[in-house]
Amino acid sequence: MDNDEVLRLLALIAQGDEPAFKALYRAFSRRLYAYVSKQIDDAAQAEEIVADTLYEVWRAPTRFRGEALFSTWLIGVARNKVLMAWRGRKPDHTHEDIEDFAELIAGDGHDGFDTLAERQRKESVLQCVQRLSDDHRECIHLVFYQGMALADVAQVQACPENTVKTRLFHARKKLEHCLRVMLSREGVMEAAK
Repeated sequence: MDNDEVLRLLALIAQGDEPAFKALYRAFSRRLYAYVSKQIDDAAQAEEIVADTLYEVWRAPTRFRGEALFSTWLIGVARNKVLMAWRGRKPDHTHEDIEDFAELIAGDGHDGFDTLAERQRKESVLQCVQRLSDDHRECIHLVFYQGMALADVAQVQACPENTVKTRLFHARKKLEHCLRVMLSREGVMEAAK
């Protein structure tokens, strides 16, 4: 949906037009949910953030002035809500984690060691990503998972495009280093077998 159509719908929403809001919701909610769910791994909380973000559009449709793509602006609003959610978050380890681990070890297809090693590799990659700063992690996600252009990422992150390029460069270097360390430790583990 182009910005002209979005602006037309927003003008209708400002007048309380629910069908216009539904059209806007249908056009952008999936992409918005994809972004939020990558940032917050709790589906219910991700849905809540999407609803809150779109409620902001319903409540104040004139906040979007058409200076950027609507999707970029919308992700920027969601980003602020995600950051607020991160600040209030506590690590959670539940009984379900133990049950998932038991199922993984008992699973068919691989022996227990191979399955455990595969899971440890995935967790190590996730740990490397989690070690990135919020800005670096978000930048990587927006570019590589959302497919956003650097200029759009710059708008979402409220920084110059060159800063986005620098963040991507440093994030890749940090990931590369972290993964090398992880693989070298795994090599030590392999030699010990």
